[in-house]
Amino acid sequence: MDLGLKGRKAILIGANGGIGRKVAKTLAAEGCHVAICGRTQDKVDTVVGELQSSGVTVHAKALDVTDAGAVPAFVKEAADKLGGCDIFISFTSANPGEDTDDGWETILKTDILPMRRGIEAAMPFLEKSDAASIICMSSTGAVEEFMGVQPYNSLKAAVMNYAAALSQNLAGKGIRANCITPGPVMCEDGPWAYIRDNMKEFYEDTLSKIPMGRLTDGDELARTIAFIASPSCKAMTGANIVVDGGYTKRVQF
Repeated sequence: MDLGLKGRKAILIGANGGIGRKVAKTLAAEGCHVAICGRTQDKVDTVVGELQSSGVTVHAKALDVTDAGAVPAFVKEAADKLGGCDIFISFTSANPGEDTDDGWETILKTDILPMRRGIEAAMPFLEKSDAASIICMSSTGAVEEFMGVQPYNSLKAAVMNYAAALSQNLAGKGIRANCITPGPVMCEDGPWAYIRDNMKEFYEDTLSKIPMGRLTDGDELARTIAFIASPSCKAMTGANIVVDGGYTKRVQF
């Protein structure tokens, strides 16, 4: 299937590793021009090297997403370099795992606000696209008990609500907004690889709760995201797509 991504432009925040890195590579392989940013220059440079063989335009920069002006400036710079923006996704995330003021503030500054600021900055460019797509990244921690009382789960639930509201507000402008809700995802440079190697009891307990008997592979999730973001999925907006191997037990109405 031709997803219609060739020549499209994607701006990806926090795509220097993990799921974001997988999505950047998948989109580039489909011929989509890609802009990425991340906190670490070495990681950004590594992803750039992986993308360049695809023959697409790549723009990249290391930045601190907790700086209020950094993400909006990058979005505008990236749209200028790529010639617009058809797809916007923010992958930045943090999970201190503690129900404290500092924990809440960390997630707001690292995860929620970079997403909101990026969407706002991308809006003038998305409005000019004939296939504009916003994807917000949530987590099954928002819908299933996971690691007790902590702000990460609550704020990821807020992401679902935010994406749904965006979809209603922007549909008339031809801009789609959907939410992706992954369960545990295995990427070679992601948190679950660390958990597997250093927190074996917790890893095995989580694995035992996944009916498929394995974690979602990062490439599998990236292909799902690429499809949802693409013009091939042009009628879908306001959806919450759960990708978790059956980890979530609720009926997905």
